[in-house]
Amino acid sequence: MNERLSSSNRRSVVLTLGSAQTIAWGSSYYLPAVLAAPMARDLGVSPVWVFAAFSLAMIVAAIVGPWSGRRIDLLGGRGLLMATNFVFATGLLAMAASPNVGFLFASWALMGIGMGMGLYESAFATLAGIYGKDARSPITGITLIAGFASTLAWPLTGLLDAHVGWRWACVVWAGCHLLVALPLNALLPISSSCDLSRPTSASETPIEGKDSFLATALLSFVFAATWFSSTAMATHLPRLLEASGASTAVAIAAAALIGPAQVAARLAEFGLLQRFHPLVSAQIAAAAHPFGAVLLLLIGGPAAYAFTLLHGAGNGVLTTAKGTLPLALFGSAGYGQRQGILNAPARILQAIAPLLFGYLLERYGANAICFTLALGVTSFLAIIALGVIAKEE
Repeated sequence: MNERLSSSNRRSVVLTLGSAQTIAWGSSYYLPAVLAAPMARDLGVSPVWVFAAFSLAMIVAAIVGPWSGRRIDLLGGRGLLMATNFVFATGLLAMAASPNVGFLFASWALMGIGMGMGLYESAFATLAGIYGKDARSPITGITLIAGFASTLAWPLTGLLDAHVGWRWACVVWAGCHLLVALPLNALLPISSSCDLSRPTSASETPIEGKDSFLATALLSFVFAATWFSSTAMATHLPRLLEASGASTAVAIAAAALIGPAQVAARLAEFGLLQRFHPLVSAQIAAAAHPFGAVLLLLIGGPAAYAFTLLHGAGNGVLTTAKGTLPLALFGSAGYGQRQGILNAPARILQAIAPLLFGYLLERYGANAICFTLALGVTSFLAIIALGVIAKEE
């Protein structure tokens, strides 16, 4: 009976936090894809300036991340996540009131604080504080729910922009934070924390000493490389597929499969792959993008669907791995701060990915995929090395 109750409580926490994360991602990370053009048009600037402001937000998030992770380690995640809803709402309302591009940059900087405090890294740390080494399944669960953020947010934001304009769309998202996400985060357990001083469970075998530094560096590289590729594809995938020889219709249809591929892969991680160490699923996922890239280079346009499905599936599992791998390799003690440190380089590379990959695509056409292919292969080798280090412990 107690076990059934515990399982029910866990499902409730996952559903609550996953829903709040859907709003957090939909109102921040996925906002520029729909609103950049109308924002730029209204403010009389190029959309490049809006994306530059968004890049600033990701850099701010990289700076804030380690601090927010440490706060969760010490005090638990409930209070911090509730605070992020106020930060997000304030940033969105400031954005809605922006009279010029300078004010827009300041608004996105505020949004960056919210992103550094309130996206996956903080949610993962909150779950690690609640469930310790058993947080893998809940972490996968919230990424499964929030994986629909773009599917829900893009149409909703587009609908709002079409009917009431981009400024009121930001106001509506601010309301979602205060009226929906805030009460959801308030339902989380109060006492969740994973303090640095807490002893690690005997069943956990964290990597320590010199190996810990090397493992941290390798894992940080893996996260940075995969975030770069993910963001580059999210920004330029249809253009890349067209440059490879696919028609516009095929490129758009293939790109639309990324979401379903991510969700399908996370379902596999939630079920079939749960019996294996997270390094195993991460290795499989890291190989997916390079394999698809080789197909795209060799076959061209006809491989558009295969590449998109492989990239989407790999990206879906690697997003989950950002939460499960640090837990499996280093244990739950100090997890939040470590998450912030591990993901800081990823946020910075994520900020430059649209510009850099866009330049490569403009200069080299479909061969630009060679860059993310190389990153993917190197990431795969880094995960293999992590497996070797983990076995030595």
